[in-house]
Amino acid sequence: MEEFFGSDHYIIANGKVSESCPSNIALIKYWGKYENQIPANPSISYTLSQCKTNTEIEFLAEKTFSVQTFLAGKEEKKFAEKIEKYFKNIEQYLPWILKGKYIIKTENTFPHSSGIASSASGFGAIAKCLMDLDDQFTGKSDEEYKLKKASFLARLGSGSACRSLYDGLVVWGETKEVANSSDLFAVLYPNNEIHSIFKNFNDWVLLIHEGEKSVSSTVGHGLMNTNPYAERRFQEAHENFALLKNILKSGDMKSFIQLVEHEALTLHAMMMMSEPAFILMKTGTLAVINKIWEFRKETNLPLFFTLDAGANVHLLFPSNKEEDQIQSFIIKELVQHTQNNGFVKDVMRF
Repeated sequence: MEEFFGSDHYIIANGKVSESCPSNIALIKYWGKYENQIPANPSISYTLSQCKTNTEIEFLAEKTFSVQTFLAGKEEKKFAEKIEKYFKNIEQYLPWILKGKYIIKTENTFPHSSGIASSASGFGAIAKCLMDLDDQFTGKSDEEYKLKKASFLARLGSGSACRSLYDGLVVWGETKEVANSSDLFAVLYPNNEIHSIFKNFNDWVLLIHEGEKSVSSTVGHGLMNTNPYAERRFQEAHENFALLKNILKSGDMKSFIQLVEHEALTLHAMMMMSEPAFILMKTGTLAVINKIWEFRKETNLPLFFTLDAGANVHLLFPSNKEEDQIQSFIIKELVQHTQNNGFVKDVMRF
């Protein structure tokens, strides 16, 4: 895309920048991709508020290109190799990027392996830092351009990272339901098309399993290439976007819950029907899901769940007069199913 090709006109110098980027949780899931991080179907996510990555990049203009990374104060050479590869991949969009040494210090405000997408917040923060440097070296200062290009660059590091650059409900992937949606970067879902009931939401993450996942997201996406149900899944995502568009406008909470939970379970169903097959849920995951369904049937209160590609459970519920009862239920009945009584509280960021 020509507008994202970098200019040859730049003057580089030593610099230090820092940025923060939150994670996000998808409602309609992106699962399956093509070359260059192009999604096989559109997705939409809520941007979180407290769960974020803080990153500082010090750039030293030198003849030799190198990257040194520190995660929470500890040097991580494997991560540095990953970032070096990423920087080489995006050189066509930032022609100055291989002209020096990088010292990258990054830390998350949430636990590792918590079911919160650290790659999304991490690459989002790095992309924002790179655009700050690009601004210094090229003299460009259009904030809308910087944000769009940061989303574009973040996508090339981690697909879902492109959604973390914006607050609120964010769309990635071309769909006729959202004007100007794109496979190359994320866009905001129109705020005036969202009922107020969906603008003040909690997301509590139950840490059912705190270890590494049995399969990486990259491998999981790749398994969709041979999944016999993949094409139907991609089609369903488009269909669900049309349903969600009406739900968001009308404020139909019951239908919202049904769709979000269906999307979460479909993601895991795709993994169970892959070859090889993976079951990413744990016993605690299933216990929590069943208790949520029982609680909702008994109380009619809007507590529901979504899942990423792992065992941990994102508990979603609106901030209103009923949330105290919901929170009490979570602490009394659901936290016991976590690995170490662990959970993370967050809210959606609008």
